[in-house]
Amino acid sequence: MKHIIGAAYVPKGRPGKPPAAASMAPLPGPLPSPVEPEKAPPQATLVTVDADLAGQRLDNFLIRQLKGVPKTHVYRIIRSGEVRINKGRAQADTRVQAGDIVRLPPVRTSERADQKAQAMAAEVARHGAASTVGGHAPSREFPILFEDDHVLAIDKPAGVAVHGGSGVAFGVIEQLRMARPDWNFLELVHRLDRETSGILLVAKKRVALKNLQEQFRERETDKIYLALVSGVWPANKKVLDASLQKYLLPDGERRVRVVPKDHPDAMRAVTLVKVNGVLPLAGRDFSLLEVTIKTGRTHQIRVHLASAGHPIAGDDKYGDFDLNKALQKEAGGTALKRMFLHAWRLKFTHPSSGKRIELLAALPPDLEILTRHAKPA
Repeated sequence: MKHIIGAAYVPKGRPGKPPAAASMAPLPGPLPSPVEPEKAPPQATLVTVDADLAGQRLDNFLIRQLKGVPKTHVYRIIRSGEVRINKGRAQADTRVQAGDIVRLPPVRTSERADQKAQAMAAEVARHGAASTVGGHAPSREFPILFEDDHVLAIDKPAGVAVHGGSGVAFGVIEQLRMARPDWNFLELVHRLDRETSGILLVAKKRVALKNLQEQFRERETDKIYLALVSGVWPANKKVLDASLQKYLLPDGERRVRVVPKDHPDAMRAVTLVKVNGVLPLAGRDFSLLEVTIKTGRTHQIRVHLASAGHPIAGDDKYGDFDLNKALQKEAGGTALKRMFLHAWRLKFTHPSSGKRIELLAALPPDLEILTRHAKPA
């Protein structure tokens, strides 16, 4: 006997009389819908601040904890008192401490907002590092020179900003955070100019950040750069001690210049110079310098060397612009299309072990090829 899926089965009975099971009683009505239990209202969450996040502002702490929640909403729940620290109200600039218990109210983002964020992130990733779409950074890893639970040292390429801002949508730190979303803490220890390549330190714990920044402030680190400058550097000119001042161009772009030591805005800056070699390029002599900075002022090396009459090759802010154009047209694979300034060596004391760490970032190929014909000083 064939069965038709979905057809009713009628048992056999006496002809002309419906079988007993097939009575003519009215069919029952629809079954009542099951009663769904009431959903419990969303509950607040209590988060204990660990030592790595101690000292952080409450608003920044919440922005990290409540990923995907708009900043305007974060500040709203702080003002309303829904966020509590140890059961007490707090302000956005309150510093959280290790062991604090922070109450996070239930928050959620709309499905539409989530879809928009995902679409924006995909758009940025498709456009790559040159994109200025939205506030999302594409995920990116960088060559690692050293890494443990406290410190990450990378070899930053030229042309990449260390952080977003001033017309730059994102930089190294934002891309690293996207690449490693499970990290609770990731902050720059120091900075490099966008066109400078080489060693960049990142702290993976707040205690490491404070320790390393203190070493930089107290000049307990040794930072050596390689710079190619126009002309033959005088061998006896080993110390540059000239005060610097920041100022803005009419279009708002930041610049730095040398000023007298008694200038009201003067910042002392000390740079040590050692001649590594001399080489011919674009019909002129250039000097390859080892430059050690004892202070970390903005554009310090670039301004000090330029003010001494030997600007860095390829520097588009303080350099010799006509010479830069000539260098870009050099043949034989020796064209220079970027500034020749590279963070080459770095020594620091490990913030946890106390061991002295020495790092070296080799010259990138586009700079290394220029130095092959350098003659020792």
